[in-house]
Amino acid sequence: MSKPVCAVVGVGPGNGAAFARRFNDEGYAVALLARGTTYSEELAASLDGAIAYGCDVTNGEAVASTFKSITRDLGDVEVLLYNAGSGVFGSIEELDGQAFENAWRVNTLGAVHCAKQVIPAMKARGEGNIVFTGATASLRGGARFAAFASAKASQRNLAQSMARHLGPAGIHVSLVIVDGVIDLPRTRAMMADKSDDHFLAPDDIADVVYHLTQQNKSAWTFELDVRPFGESW
Repeated sequence: MSKPVCAVVGVGPGNGAAFARRFNDEGYAVALLARGTTYSEELAASLDGAIAYGCDVTNGEAVASTFKSITRDLGDVEVLLYNAGSGVFGSIEELDGQAFENAWRVNTLGAVHCAKQVIPAMKARGEGNIVFTGATASLRGGARFAAFASAKASQRNLAQSMARHLGPAGIHVSLVIVDGVIDLPRTRAMMADKSDDHFLAPDDIADVVYHLTQQNKSAWTFELDVRPFGESW
């Protein structure tokens, strides 16, 4: 019997890796998509039936080619986790138009490219899951988050439009607002004075995401937020 397929877009040593491990542990064949494959290939080698693919999500032709390869190698994608994100930090006065466009292309246009590749098969099956990784900036824009916040807000509205459109076809679209600092070596070094209560563990976020994809249609969640115990909100 073939395994269900989960595609994780935006695989790095934080949430992306945690998502891949969790779904692999649950019996999924996992496609790991990242622009560079050094890390994702190493991760794939440690997982049963996982394959790493190099892909620039802002390039529609590259995305289409990558998902054709995934279908050939693993099968139709049943769960799409869109974790790709990008954005330089600065105020409206500090950033140029290219910074805004780049942030939008990765956070929103890339999601469009990927979603359009998996929707037809999901509609044909009458079920599927598409989960976006959001951020605090999805809901409010900090002074120096002008490009990132505008892109994440755009992504959130895209997800909401998709949820309304695809829900009747049995496709569950959801958004997880990650409201806090991810627990990584570099963030620990930057915030050495903070206790464990101030960091979000990627494995715990992955647990939330997995359970979102298992919800019954009678009680689907569109948007939820996760934050560490010590986060002020």
